[in-house]
Amino acid sequence: MMRKNLALLLLFLGLAACSGTPGENDELLSERQLNLEEFFEGQTVAYGQFQDRFGTVQRRFTVDIEGTWDGSTLRLVEDFLYDDGETEQRIWTLKKTGEDSWEGSAPGVLGVATGMERGDTFNWRYRIDLPVRSGTMRVDFNDWMWLQSEDRLLNRAYVSRFGVRLGEAIIQFEKL
Repeated sequence: MMRKNLALLLLFLGLAACSGTPGENDELLSERQLNLEEFFEGQTVAYGQFQDRFGTVQRRFTVDIEGTWDGSTLRLVEDFLYDDGETEQRIWTLKKTGEDSWEGSAPGVLGVATGMERGDTFNWRYRIDLPVRSGTMRVDFNDWMWLQSEDRLLNRAYVSRFGVRLGEAIIQFEKL
């Protein structure tokens, strides 16, 4: 009986972890073309929040971003300000590896982050030792970004640990 319950629990967790996320073959909803290097070059501001797996908002933040593009490398300096007054800086170095493909790194990121542009959409995946109030937590990010207009990008980041979704970050980027 216990073995059957464990099997059902694992099946449920596996299905829950896979459900409800965009896919790389989803239909494109606009004719816009996202080019990360163009969107993020210069000043960008972002407004976001993290919600746990139950939908409870846990934290809100703003991010000031300075982007520089040298023809092959996009460097993003992200300065986070959380509603509780805490600050954090993350510096991303992204390299264009193909017409629509990217690789990147930042402090705390394990291995190489990978991304793919497709029309108005960008998918970015990485594992990171994420700073949290009690230290760090190793999590996986599956970021999906959609170009809403020439100066606005919507990001929904699915955050998981050991294949179980912990929550989501929803972020609106605005090019200044």
